[in-house]
Amino acid sequence: MLSSCPFCNDKIQAELVAEHGSVYAIEDKYPVTEGHILIIPRRHIGDYFQMSEVERQDADKLLLAMKEKILRNDPSVIGFNIGMNCGIAAGQTIPHGHIHLIPRRLADTADPRGGVRGVIPEKQKY
Repeated sequence: MLSSCPFCNDKIQAELVAEHGSVYAIEDKYPVTEGHILIIPRRHIGDYFQMSEVERQDADKLLLAMKEKILRNDPSVIGFNIGMNCGIAAGQTIPHGHIHLIPRRLADTADPRGGVRGVIPEKQKY
C-alpha cells in the first residue's frame, strides 16, 4: 500500500459503493457523465496488464453488477463506455490501475460515433 496513492488509503473505504473480492467501486470524483464509476483493484497495480486473473474476473463481475444497478436506477441510460488508461501516453494520471464505467444517454454528446476513438479527436470519425 502506498501512502501517496489516493486509492491506497483507509479513507477510501468510506467512498465504496460496491465491492467484489479483490476489487471495489467508487464514484469518479471528476465524472464524464452522471453515474461514472471506477472499478479499482485493492492491490496496488500500475494498470490492466498488471492485474491478476482473479482481479480481472472480479472486476468483470463488479462491472456487470454496477451496470445492472445503474440501469435499474436510471432509465435514461442506454449505453456505456468501459475503459482503462494504461500509461502516461494513454492519459493515465493516477498510478494505480482502475477501470472507468461511464453511463451514456441519448444526446449526451452531439455525435457519439467512434466512442473511445475520441481520445484522439481526429481519429474519432471514420
